Amino acid sequence: MTAAPLLEVDDVSRVYRSRGLFSRRRVRAVERVSFRLEADKPEIFTIIGESGSGKTTLARMILAMVAPSSGAIRFRGRDLATIHKRTDRLAFMQLVQPIFQNPFEAFNPLKRLDRYLFMTARRFAHADNQAAAEQASDRALRQVGLSMVELRRRYPHEMSGGQLQRVAIARALISSPALIIADEPVSMVDASLRMSIVNLFRTLRDTLGVSIIYITHDLATAYTISDRIIIMRHGSVVEAGNARQVLEAPQHPYSILLKSSILSPDAAGDPDRLSVAPPVDI
Repeated sequence: MTAAPLLEVDDVSRVYRSRGLFSRRRVRAVERVSFRLEADKPEIFTIIGESGSGKTTLARMILAMVAPSSGAIRFRGRDLATIHKRTDRLAFMQLVQPIFQNPFEAFNPLKRLDRYLFMTARRFAHADNQAAAEQASDRALRQVGLSMVELRRRYPHEMSGGQLQRVAIARALISSPALIIADEPVSMVDASLRMSIVNLFRTLRDTLGVSIIYITHDLATAYTISDRIIIMRHGSVVEAGNARQVLEAPQHPYSILLKSSILSPDAAGDPDRLSVAPPVDI
């Protein structure tokens, strides 16, 4: 028997209705988007788009934070619209974990970072005592290049942006998720550290077998780590396919425009030669 796909996004749309003083307006944030991730093939699937393209709304629907207006999203064969019980919700949250854009907003500045990890370990990793919570937290931290020794009793302001984002990734890993939704995870990180973070996602895919939906407006990082991509504009997918093929030879005018905004190092001094910058390992 063939296993159900890890994730199916099936003809999904999301419409918001805004009410003004004299009119009611319908805003189509996402328009008939479809794709699927296979259960037996971990990958980095990237959603590219500028602000207002609908990519974050799509991410929120995949996380079951917002319901589609039409269409269906299924995780391991189950329609997310049928998840109502608290136990089912917790089981879903254990397997599908988010990483948000701003690591400085992900943690309360008045709370120690280790408390967040311990709480996650108790809730999702079945750590029934402090020693087990610390062990689970340290294991996750080591997977992102940190350790409990470095983190213990420290507050968010005592860490750099890159370190905080690694802590956020470690927190997501504690529950051993099958899918991570990373929404612009490096846009608030110093430019010198961005590639180390996105390369970490590639390592997690290869070593842990976790699939990652990487949401970004940055074609350079998408080119480096993505297996497949979709490019969104005004809520719709305008181009989709193998990441290298799409980004090296885009077909849709909007995709071509996005590519033309990135000048590769090889094109310096040659204004007629525009291309996506090649991958860089840091």
